[in-house]
Amino acid sequence: MKPRANQRLSSQAMAFVLAGGRGSRLKELTDKRAKPAVYFGGKTRIIDFALSNALNSGIRKMAIATQYKAHSLIRHMQRGWGFFRAERNEYLDILPASQRVSENKWYLGTADAVTQNIDIVDSYGIKYVVILAGDHIYKMDYEVMLQQHVETGADVTIGCLTVPLSEASAFGVMDVDKDLRITAFLEKPANPPHMPGDPKSALASMGIYVFNWDFLRDLLIRDAEDTNSSHDFGNDLIPDIVKNGKAMAHQFSESCVTSGLETEPYWRDVGTIDAFWQANIDLTDFVPKLDLYDNAWPIWTYAEIKPPAKFIHNEADRRGSAVSSLIAGDCIVSGSSVSNSLLFTGCRTHSFANLEYVVALPDVIVNRKAELKNCVIDRGVIIPEGLVVGQDPEMDAKWFRRTDAGVVLITQDMLDARTRKLG
Repeated sequence: MKPRANQRLSSQAMAFVLAGGRGSRLKELTDKRAKPAVYFGGKTRIIDFALSNALNSGIRKMAIATQYKAHSLIRHMQRGWGFFRAERNEYLDILPASQRVSENKWYLGTADAVTQNIDIVDSYGIKYVVILAGDHIYKMDYEVMLQQHVETGADVTIGCLTVPLSEASAFGVMDVDKDLRITAFLEKPANPPHMPGDPKSALASMGIYVFNWDFLRDLLIRDAEDTNSSHDFGNDLIPDIVKNGKAMAHQFSESCVTSGLETEPYWRDVGTIDAFWQANIDLTDFVPKLDLYDNAWPIWTYAEIKPPAKFIHNEADRRGSAVSSLIAGDCIVSGSSVSNSLLFTGCRTHSFANLEYVVALPDVIVNRKAELKNCVIDRGVIIPEGLVVGQDPEMDAKWFRRTDAGVVLITQDMLDARTRKLG
């Protein structure tokens, strides 16, 4: 069917989300789940941001490639993203590494994850493919990027952040001309090139790529036959297009979605314990850098049927209270003090406990007289009565994972080991 002249480009596109990575820098938080399935913001998962951006942009065909410890992620997709209807020409496919090509061949790289599913992408009948990472926090209208891709006649359009030149060595950096055509793609360069006309800034890759499907399909088939390739977009395909084709940079500031409260384009890689803790704690600010209350651009997720949060006891030293905090549904703050913290669904804090700058994942129980500060607590952890964390760095590091910045990760396995040791 020929697209109508006034048809949005997003209706002719699909989102292919790469969600197979472990995210090993998150340490024990990814022992049981892939990084895209890690909780964020009180009730969502990290992957919900990329998927919500696609849905809000008008994309109704999506595929999620999974690999590492995918059960938690797949279950979340089934429960929270099962509203796509084939009769409305909407599709969401979960594509685990399932040895479809060879009995001993899992996904070898980001490009190979698409290559192994070429027949499935073909079946969508789409014209454009938006390749997305499933592990970043941001709000973006992909329609704007698709329009630039078509208007410039690019072989690939790459989403780019503007970062300070002094920080650019941590990223894949684009060297561009005045028209934003990419002349070189440099992976974590020691001396990154600056943007034209801006000697203090550089363009860093967001891991977002827009292709015409016909072009990418041919490229993937050629790449699969190259025994010297690592079958990765950043390492192999993108540098090849920069050298032999037309690669264009798309500035995130052009398509970043804001509610009017955000003062600058917001994008975060929450791939370390410190970054994960900080991004969650930032949401408790009076005017947070990321507005989750923007109903015009909702972050879709699994909407659990849960009762409201509850605060009980009102005595001088035993008052259930929360200040500058996000408290999700089914939480009960019982005679305890919570400040500058984020409690996910189903948490319980008991009398005389005190929580400051704490990120507690779902179903955490904090027992009486616990004193917790600068913590990330994994799902389902039961904090014992009187536990003190965040006051003695040596003691924190003895039993738990403490980062150089002083953030403490607490898991149930760590607490159990502590209990055994202390008898």
